[in-house]
Parts: sequence; C-alpha cells; structure tokens
Amino acid sequence: MTDPHAHRPAGAPAAPHALSPAALLGAAGALAFLTAATVITSRIHLGAFNVVLALSIAGLKATLVALYFMHLRYEGRFQAVVFATAIFFAVLLVGFVVFDTTQYQADIRAAVPAAR
Repeated sequence: MTDPHAHRPAGAPAAPHALSPAALLGAAGALAFLTAATVITSRIHLGAFNVVLALSIAGLKATLVALYFMHLRYEGRFQAVVFATAIFFAVLLVGFVVFDTTQYQADIRAAVPAAR
C-alpha cells in the first residue's frame, strides 16, 4: 500500500487541513437548505422532471458532504475526478432505474388490486 503523503519529505509532519467552524456550518446550512428544497420539490408535480430534480439535488448534497466533511476539497485532482465520475454514474444508474419503473407504473397499479 502506498503512503498518501509520499510527496512530503521524509520526517516532515503532515500538514492538517482543518476547516474553520464557519466553513463547516456553511456546508451544514447548505445541506439543510438542500434537504428542505428536496421536500418542497417533492410536493410539486413536475412530471418526469421530478426525478431529474431530486437526483440533481441528491448529487449536489453528496458532493458537499465529500468536499467538506470528507476533506476531498484538499486532495488532488485525481481523487476529485474519481469522485465526480462515481457520483455521475450513480445518479445515472438510479435515474435509468426510476425512468424504467415509471414506464410500467400503469401496469403495476392495475395488477395490485387484482392481487388482493
């Protein structure tokens, strides 16, 4: 396993990247705002755009958590690209599953009363 701080000279202490309370509280406030936005937008009927909007907000919240609470903001660009790619594909996969499910929603609703 490689040392994540291999770029440092031998014996040099690791430079901490502690965030200020203001930055942490700002990120927490943004997460609270985005959670409220998720709840509000879930009550508005936007058709198929509801899924797109909900997944976009979820992806943004995951990005905020990784950047500030997991300190990804202070890592190299490679880790940021890997994270962004993972979030993109996770949102894409969930989006395809949800859109596929909505194609058969009428069939599912018609079959449920018959099964009871």
